[in-house]
Amino acid sequence: MSLLRKMSQHIGWDGNLVYQPKIEDMLGLVFTDVTESVDELRFKCAEGTFIFSHDEECCESVEIESVVGDLQDLVGEPLLLAEESDGETPAEYTFENEPESYTWTFYKFATRKGYVDVRWLGESNGYYSERVDVKFEVAA
Repeated sequence: MSLLRKMSQHIGWDGNLVYQPKIEDMLGLVFTDVTESVDELRFKCAEGTFIFSHDEECCESVEIESVVGDLQDLVGEPLLLAEESDGETPAEYTFENEPESYTWTFYKFATRKGYVDVRWLGESNGYYSERVDVKFEVAA
């Protein structure tokens, strides 16, 4: 089955088709590039790009707090592990200014070359989403 057929879809506010992947949709895919910035993680494959990010509304932030492992280990080999989990504040972590509300989201990825753990921290005043959004952009 085609990758795009597995994903749920809807028409966006702009009239374009929007694909909403599940993390499991990444399993078995071979990525040609994996990159990260403070607030975005991108996995590029033949059919397009998985984008982990957060569309900020007002009073929240969702950023990558740490990456353990080498993202290049996820390139050129089939992805064998792709998991998302929520968790508690790590014991070694200290908030500079503790937010009213926060969410830790952990992503675990692996190929036969290696394992990568990406830790995201979402903070808000409690009225806005602190979740990581996963989107898919179809290759041109």
